[in-house]
Amino acid sequence: MSVRGAQSKDTPKYDDVAKEYDAVLVMSFGGPDKAEDVVPFLENVTRGRGIPKERLEEVGEHYYQFGGKSPINEQNLALIAALEEELAEAGLDLPVYYGNRNWHPMINDTMQQMVDDGVKRAITFFTSGFSCYSGCRQYRENIMEAQKAIEGAPEIDKIRVFYNHPGFIYPMVKNVQDALSNWEEDERDNVHIIFTAHSIPMGQARNSAYEKQLTEASRIVAEQLGTENYVLVYQSRSGPPQVPWLEPDIVDYMEEIHEKGINDVVIVPIGFISDHMEVIFDLDTEADEAAKEMGMKMVRAGTVGTAKPFVQMIRELIEERMTENPVRKALGQYDANHDVCPVDCCLPGKRPTRPPATASEQA
Repeated sequence: MSVRGAQSKDTPKYDDVAKEYDAVLVMSFGGPDKAEDVVPFLENVTRGRGIPKERLEEVGEHYYQFGGKSPINEQNLALIAALEEELAEAGLDLPVYYGNRNWHPMINDTMQQMVDDGVKRAITFFTSGFSCYSGCRQYRENIMEAQKAIEGAPEIDKIRVFYNHPGFIYPMVKNVQDALSNWEEDERDNVHIIFTAHSIPMGQARNSAYEKQLTEASRIVAEQLGTENYVLVYQSRSGPPQVPWLEPDIVDYMEEIHEKGINDVVIVPIGFISDHMEVIFDLDTEADEAAKEMGMKMVRAGTVGTAKPFVQMIRELIEERMTENPVRKALGQYDANHDVCPVDCCLPGKRPTRPPATASEQA
């Protein structure tokens, strides 16, 4: 068994053969549902690294501030409900399954349920629009591990990364426009737009198209808005300080531009598809507090969530793989991303030796 996509270097970029599927698998990071779940959840996130429980309690403090519950699971369930409705409206009889890397429903349990239900071939959607180890390859590894552990596990194809698909870009444009409406029309050209995404170690960044894709997605959104007054920064950095990660950090950057007299900003979490923990803590809490301390007017744009064009996009990407020689939608200067991953795609960098300040939910 395998996730179709981990192919040789000579494998074509696209799979133009029409496929038939029994089901859709939505796969995500997972998050705790209550305070008692926080440490077990973090133990799953950091498994194999020998992190003391005391340290995990410290890391969990961000979750405890919100009652120990991450919003990611409810947000994924809402997306699944919207996708089920979209598939039904399109006449696609495809049940949608939900599996996580680090919390219930765990991918192994979901895979077993798929086997019990007679699923032979499925297509999977990862809740990340950008290519990197934790946002793509690691999910493929998780699925392959589950396939090896479960007899009769289905074949699984992967939906392509969607960073430049109009169904992702246009809802982001609308969300930024909504955020800019907090200023008078003649003031909006002076509002600095700050796109932000989860930082990753430079080792991972060098082995993936993550930075390139984020740069391009930000450029396309800004172009649609008719502005050049924007920048891409990063957030949620973790790990030991001696390991270099993508920079600049969002709060560091805000302090820098404040010193230059820029005090009107819209923060756009383009690297995330829902308002999960890293959005509500790193942006709605930490960045918002920093802005207030500096006297900046900061508005955070929404994520795509369950926006109709985004849900339609997922359905279209499923149909792509069900169609011979499909038309693959893409905006900007690059073609649609591959739907067959090269064998050396998104290799990991060196793992951090201590857990993150907040467990990554960017995917």
